[in-house]
Amino acid sequence: MGRAKVLKIVLDDRGSYLGMEKGCFVVRDRNDNVERFPLFENEVGEVVLKSGNAVSTGALASLGFWGVDVLVLTQRGRPVAMLKSLDDDSHVETRVCQYEALKNGKGAYVAKQIVLTKITGENQVLKKHGLRQHDLMGVKERVNSIEAENLGLLRKRLLAMEGRCSKHYFEEVFKLFPKKLRPVCRRGFHAYDGVNNLFNLAYRLLFWKCYRALSKAHLETHLGFVHSLVPERPSLVCDFMELYRCLVDDFLIGFSRNLKPRHFEARSEMFKGKKGKRIYLKRVKTRELTGELHEFFMRKVRVPRFRHGNEQEVESLINEEAILLALFLRGRRESWVPRVAIPG
Repeated sequence: MGRAKVLKIVLDDRGSYLGMEKGCFVVRDRNDNVERFPLFENEVGEVVLKSGNAVSTGALASLGFWGVDVLVLTQRGRPVAMLKSLDDDSHVETRVCQYEALKNGKGAYVAKQIVLTKITGENQVLKKHGLRQHDLMGVKERVNSIEAENLGLLRKRLLAMEGRCSKHYFEEVFKLFPKKLRPVCRRGFHAYDGVNNLFNLAYRLLFWKCYRALSKAHLETHLGFVHSLVPERPSLVCDFMELYRCLVDDFLIGFSRNLKPRHFEARSEMFKGKKGKRIYLKRVKTRELTGELHEFFMRKVRVPRFRHGNEQEVESLINEEAILLALFLRGRRESWVPRVAIPG
């Protein structure tokens, strides 16, 4: 049934219901067991709804009014939608500055920082697991030496360099996965093997965290600097995800140690008019994965908070970094150097 953890309500069993009664969020499972979450006594920060459950319009209205993050998942745990308040798009200044950054040099600076930070994060994972690392000093020299007449040309050069580093990175990382499951190379959308689809599912949850953080920072999610502008692709979310993929990779290395072929299943699917079988994690294991990954985003990393403390949760780090990017684009900060650390 629904459960609260770190100010979070999760409906992950079929037949659960989320409603609103007398100032409380009420979660009722299929056996009529009830949990209550007073709106003003326990500040609910996030609600996760999975297909197969029900929610009242009264609860949705309260969630929207109070700006509570709501994520909607398919039955297999894939994020497909979120609840967005109408006030989220009210801060125009940030988005205007973001558009101007495409031509005033800030966009090129941000693109370089994202690629450098991604490769730096990959090196942290490689070092942690005793694998062959990137030549980070050489990478930094090559990235900083790139000069391009426009952002489009810079993107091509940065992505070519990032692609070469990622190829080496996954060649090393995949050595840590069970031999019977180990893929030949990294495949993204519509991969056929189980491990690549495992990565794709976990990255989809990261996508949600980044989308939410950028939206709350009042940035335009479809205007990116590393990824080009393509209809229906939230390019800035794709950019921002690059900073934190290494964290998800490290999580999956640990999660996959005890995985066996029996934990996966083949499903027939149609793609571009052709029918083929793709391997996915079974439903029970998928639920385990998503649950542990939600827990992972609450783990501490050694990165100082804005105001106090020498560490914070992964999720709050993502949120803070989106705000810092917005402040840089608006001219409130002189530079933006993303912060990344692998949980211990």
